[in-house]
Amino acid sequence: AVVSTQSTGIGGKKYDLRLYVLVTSYRPLKAYIYDLGFCRFCTVKYNSSVSELDNMFVHLTNVSIQKHGEDYNEKHGGKWTVNNLAMYLEHTHGREVTERLFDEINWIIVHSLKAVQGVMASDKHCFECYGYDVIIDDNLKPWLIEVNASPSLTSTTAADRIMKYSLIDDVLKIVCPNGEIPDPRWNKVPSKDAYGQFDLLIDEELAVHEQQDTRSRGVSGRLSRSRPQQQWK
Repeated sequence: AVVSTQSTGIGGKKYDLRLYVLVTSYRPLKAYIYDLGFCRFCTVKYNSSVSELDNMFVHLTNVSIQKHGEDYNEKHGGKWTVNNLAMYLEHTHGREVTERLFDEINWIIVHSLKAVQGVMASDKHCFECYGYDVIIDDNLKPWLIEVNASPSLTSTTAADRIMKYSLIDDVLKIVCPNGEIPDPRWNKVPSKDAYGQFDLLIDEELAVHEQQDTRSRGVSGRLSRSRPQQQWK
């Protein structure tokens, strides 16, 4: 994928984010975002020279490519956790700017899901964990590169393996609550105790119920008629 924007990265090296999003229903839309995503760094500093256009170690962050580079570090695998990235950005740009960046990333994910909501099969027996690849430009604007269905869960480091084991475990806790066989009659609203490292990104059904409840309470005078917030993270 080619993004028409400037991103000289961190320490002069290009990077992108891999974020995991679990969708348990498209109609109504129900999605969760995983807290333990990561950043992938190139091993060679970015160079916009035409002579470097074919240098994959400069432009492509994929670990499957970078691990063959001379400067690849097998201990950390050329990766940061998303939490480490957030701390770095808070230190260099401030908390408000960083929080706005991640809010924009969440909105990008929501809009991408809603864009295909009407054409995706919404089988009550199914779920999907997507791998979202996002790049951040020099103005701290996020750009969606691609969405991977059934993303690779192979690991290159011990920390990577632990994180992906945790991801699989937390996915199963949401789609198979209490280790039970999934029931298509279940409305797929797990308790918050089952979220693990996931956060609720959007639940259209829950938002409608809360809006209806707020309106009924407002009519009875027990709550104000203020419009409830939608369920974005």
